[in-house]
Amino acid sequence: MNELLKALQKIEERINYLIQIKDFTNWGNLFDFQKTCAELKQNPYEYHEEQFQTEIRKLDESISFLEERAEEQLTPMERVRIVRTVERFSLKDILENVYEDYTELGGQDEANIDPAMVCAKATIVRRIKNKPYTATVMVIGQETGHGEEFRNGGSCKPEGNEKALRYMKVAETEGIPIHFYIFTPGSFPVEEYPGAAQQIARNIYAMSKLRVPMVSLISEGGSGGAEAIGLSDFRLMCSHGYYSVISPEGAAAIEGKIPEGEKVPKELVEVCAERLKLTAVDNRSLGTIDAIVKEPQLGARHDDFAFFNQIRSEITRATDKVVLSAKSFKALRDWENRRRKKKEERKDLAIDIPWDLTLEEQRRLLNIRSKKYRDMAMLGFGGHPDPAETFFKQFQEKSEKIYYNLRYDVVKNSQKYLKKVVRDMSGEGSVVMQRITSPLNTLKAFFEKGSAKNTPPLRITHSKTIAPTLPTPTQDPLNLVDIYTSPRANEDRTLTCPNTQKSGCKDLWVPDLFGEFSGVCETCGHHFPMEYQWYLHNIFDPNSIFFFATDITSGNPLKYTGLNARLNSCKKNTGRSSGNLTFTAKVMDIKIVVSMLYRDFRSGTVGSAEGEKFVQACELATRKKRPLLSYVHTTGGIRIQEGTLGVVQMPKCTMAVREYIDAGGLYIVVYDNNSYAGPVASFLGCSPYQFAIRSSRVGFAGPRVIRETTGTTIPPDYHSARNALKRGHIQGIWDRRDFRRNLHKSLMTMGSHNLYYR
Repeated sequence: MNELLKALQKIEERINYLIQIKDFTNWGNLFDFQKTCAELKQNPYEYHEEQFQTEIRKLDESISFLEERAEEQLTPMERVRIVRTVERFSLKDILENVYEDYTELGGQDEANIDPAMVCAKATIVRRIKNKPYTATVMVIGQETGHGEEFRNGGSCKPEGNEKALRYMKVAETEGIPIHFYIFTPGSFPVEEYPGAAQQIARNIYAMSKLRVPMVSLISEGGSGGAEAIGLSDFRLMCSHGYYSVISPEGAAAIEGKIPEGEKVPKELVEVCAERLKLTAVDNRSLGTIDAIVKEPQLGARHDDFAFFNQIRSEITRATDKVVLSAKSFKALRDWENRRRKKKEERKDLAIDIPWDLTLEEQRRLLNIRSKKYRDMAMLGFGGHPDPAETFFKQFQEKSEKIYYNLRYDVVKNSQKYLKKVVRDMSGEGSVVMQRITSPLNTLKAFFEKGSAKNTPPLRITHSKTIAPTLPTPTQDPLNLVDIYTSPRANEDRTLTCPNTQKSGCKDLWVPDLFGEFSGVCETCGHHFPMEYQWYLHNIFDPNSIFFFATDITSGNPLKYTGLNARLNSCKKNTGRSSGNLTFTAKVMDIKIVVSMLYRDFRSGTVGSAEGEKFVQACELATRKKRPLLSYVHTTGGIRIQEGTLGVVQMPKCTMAVREYIDAGGLYIVVYDNNSYAGPVASFLGCSPYQFAIRSSRVGFAGPRVIRETTGTTIPPDYHSARNALKRGHIQGIWDRRDFRRNLHKSLMTMGSHNLYYR
């Protein structure tokens, strides 16, 4: 009877699991089966053993049938619920069942820097021709825990991501591969130093050039939290997992414009989960992951040992593949590729390939990684050139690269070297000549002193002093260009400054405020928002702006319902094709490349088109050795309607920025108005020179998201530029009226000698 009771308990667990997946609805009469289990469990000895066994067999057959039907009809939202169940396997289960041995780093359990992030030094065994080979790896991932509240559900705080970065660098120093496991609904939105957004940006920036093989496995990948440890050479995803730009509930709240505190309709959540294309199959078709790890029916659980064996096989095979792609021996790579093309049953390597890389192999690995992320999300926007245009563009870019390399790296550097040699030689020559002539000069001075005694005194005559001619006063060229006036300056009314009670500001007459005052209150210095055209015309030299990449058009790659109409409306109202303006301009005749995210086009959100234009701006600035300015008029984060095609812009654009900075470029970021989420947590937040216009707001998540995530209400100035400066997230606060002056000062005092004007 004890064995039968254990079997009954297993069936009851399966029923409860199905109820969770079906969101506690009576799908397939699950509640009735649950009630039957409870009755059998309560009075087991009222049945004969054979009768009790028959009842259990009937239940088992019925539940098995329901499980098969549920697996066949799984919706995207049901896959999300599978991932969220406490029965789901976690990182600790993987460490204990996939790896032979491991040592947790940075503390254990609740005695940890951040229990939501686990870092461990582990050993894994590979079998090659039935012979075991042990390798050491670094394992980094989020730990959701099985009901452990201190894990925070895998939602890492900034210090947890900082810990992950620290041990990434340890792995790089030791030359061992890194295995990432992603189990997070998203990062915890904390702005206190080091800051959620800024730390994610640091992680992505460092991962882009880590000189070791990196493989990741995604079970639950939520937006920026996933990207904090998600940039890798090979990305696996569990077949019942999800990888998304935002949670389905969050997307439903935004799409349905649900007021805070009200419950989001279940039907809308289901619809948004479908639209976001968050499943493994969807992400594989979009190219945001490389392979899918097949799970058992209705998802793997914490005691599914066969699945852990499969993970070991897939993770080692992926690591082998990454290492093999970077190996120096081309013949070995060709042989392995030919062997795999024959579709042999055995997919593992037939020979032992060490996982450590030489310097040349590391360079090859970085080049492959760079190309991988450069090619991501290329189908997410319109305006691709035809083959002839592509050939001409590639020819033009290569020609420009050769020309500017010759001009600035060869000719100009040679001139600098010659000048240095001449200066050094002249300095040394003057010292030698001084030593030779010093005795002669002393003797000459002696004779001149003697003759001066016999010379009559000189008569001093007074002459008329001529006053120097004063230059005609001219306008300071570093002031605003002042050739554009806001259309709001035509409104004949007054505005009340929001700091009136605090600073005693008088009402402001709109023509003056948005005219000569540049939208700044003269009493307290509060900055009212200005349209992006004001910056285009008043910051840069007149007639110096030339737009490029204008053919790239924001699209609707996921066929998201309603997005086409919104994009068409934006294109019609702005006359532009995306939310990112890329152009070349001059500031006091210094040529720069500019990327501008502006509010008028979908609140400056970043999608595939915006990301591609930013990457092209980085590439142009690299070729021509010009400074790169990223002015953020406004950004609302990643465009959720593009799903993970939007999310991968975080590593893609950061990779481009890293390569630009490594080439000696000067990257300056200036925030204005509201700047939040993914862009700040990646390609904006990784800049060494970040500034904010006064009265702007910079952060990771908005007040509502923070309240709903943490349960706390933040103060009104939580995201203010002043607080961002105090936390070390930006390096200075600029007055809008001094934008041009401060930008010119930055161009002249920051950056390396590689810039063309240095």
